[in-house]
Amino acid sequence: MNRLFPLVLLVIGLAGQASAQEIKPPVRVAIVGLAHDHALGFIPRMQGRADVQLAGIVETNQALIARYAQRFHLNSNLFYPSLEALFAKTNVQAVATFTSTFDHQQVVETCAAHHVDVMMEKPLAVNRQHARAIEAAAKKGGIQVIVNYETSWYPGTSAAYALVHDEHRIGDIRRMVFHDGHRGPQEIGCSTNFLAWLTDPALNGGGAINDFGCYGADIATWFLDGQKPVSVFAVARQLKPEIYPKVEDDATIVLTYPGAVVILEPSWNWPFGCKDMEIYGQTGTVFLPQPDLLRVQTANAASPADTVPPPLTGASADPLSYLAAVVRKEIKPSGLASLEVNLIVVEILDAAHESARTGKQIKP
Repeated sequence: MNRLFPLVLLVIGLAGQASAQEIKPPVRVAIVGLAHDHALGFIPRMQGRADVQLAGIVETNQALIARYAQRFHLNSNLFYPSLEALFAKTNVQAVATFTSTFDHQQVVETCAAHHVDVMMEKPLAVNRQHARAIEAAAKKGGIQVIVNYETSWYPGTSAAYALVHDEHRIGDIRRMVFHDGHRGPQEIGCSTNFLAWLTDPALNGGGAINDFGCYGADIATWFLDGQKPVSVFAVARQLKPEIYPKVEDDATIVLTYPGAVVILEPSWNWPFGCKDMEIYGQTGTVFLPQPDLLRVQTANAASPADTVPPPLTGASADPLSYLAAVVRKEIKPSGLASLEVNLIVVEILDAAHESARTGKQIKP
């Protein structure tokens, strides 16, 4: 009995340490802005989680406040008229931004002054000047800035990266093609608050190019190890000027790299919603027709083979898990969500607009 007693104490002690490590206080996250309809999906994901806690919402539009409060049963004391008012009353560790893209710079600069990490909906900024200002503010304030893309949490995106980039199963990448978009923001029923800035060239930085061109630019930059294209050529069109008179609603963008070509096809004119990609290598192809399906064919195979990748887990499972891990310094932002990759994304989008405007090939 005496010999077992120290062992029992050791086991109990280790169990207690494990429990202490597993139980972490929730990360206090505030939402800034409700004009982006993605907030409609973000708020319910926060409810009922143990790793994050909604600490406040910054919004001045009373109609939006009433709409969200009623829909999600939110207490009126959660709402604040400004970030400064929020910071004065709460101890916030991170901010999730659902403003217009134009407002991202101001949000980051304010949060950086308070040393609060920021996650925003894609894309990072309306142009490279805003992007560089965001980079400077983040560096000065010592904060992390991450960009949330729906495609970052697709099991197929990570599985394709592992197969192509890590395992080198299809040889060097020669061509990537991205189809991203839907029937149009008005056609699919986006709110009037969302449409007001999404279809404004100043507040969104453009139309379909910024809304959907960023997805492929983000993934391609990640797959190609942060390379910048040597040239960008784009054709932009207004197929529905009666609906979207101020911005392009369709574009084809060709990015040229030393060893590869990337084609982005962002549009508000697809007959259905799509976010798929095709990767062509020296010895095979990888298609991602839907978030959780890979279709792989190598030169020696008679037909393609379908693979269903497992769901993502841990910090990579979803944007809230990722944000919580970043705030806790368990991970450093990298890849699709990182500031470094998304600075290049904004340069690509800028070059695409310039090319479409001038009809010339642009060297970013």
